[in-house]
Amino acid sequence: MTATAPNLDGDSAVMDVPRIEPAPLKKVSIICSKGTLDMAYPGLILANAARMSGIEATMFFTFWGLDIVTAKKVDKLNVSTVGNPSMGMPTFLGAIPGMQWFATRMMKSQIDKLDIPPVREMVETLDDAGAELYACRLASDMMGLKQDDYLPQVKDVITAMDFFDKAQGSSIIFI
Repeated sequence: MTATAPNLDGDSAVMDVPRIEPAPLKKVSIICSKGTLDMAYPGLILANAARMSGIEATMFFTFWGLDIVTAKKVDKLNVSTVGNPSMGMPTFLGAIPGMQWFATRMMKSQIDKLDIPPVREMVETLDDAGAELYACRLASDMMGLKQDDYLPQVKDVITAMDFFDKAQGSSIIFI
């Protein structure tokens, strides 16, 4: 590879720069901190793509992201219309009764058209594919949740330090 760089005199000089190939990605760790329907899918889809590519995937669900793996909430995730600048409408319209239900139905319809599985099924698929799913100990304690409250695919409830031990050597994605 050839590159042009200024020399000490301010003139441009041609020099050979060795091309460094990046190491292949072997492991990814995804932190899911939001529990709305539109925020559940990015992490789940990235983890699924990683597993399909032969990349190890670890997921850590914290704070509202726990809703994604909480058995009583996973099938009731909604799209938030209030304070969501990507909705393309004034915030006050999002507060109108029924708007959240309408936005959620629209998103679920689009998900169905694309043949994307529901969140619960995505979690099952990830577990079957070898992804490791963990719930955050601090957030679980704050919300009064125990291991039994989570989907069976949640391997354990761990601390943030435990997560970093498991994430060692991986690229970390925060959602």
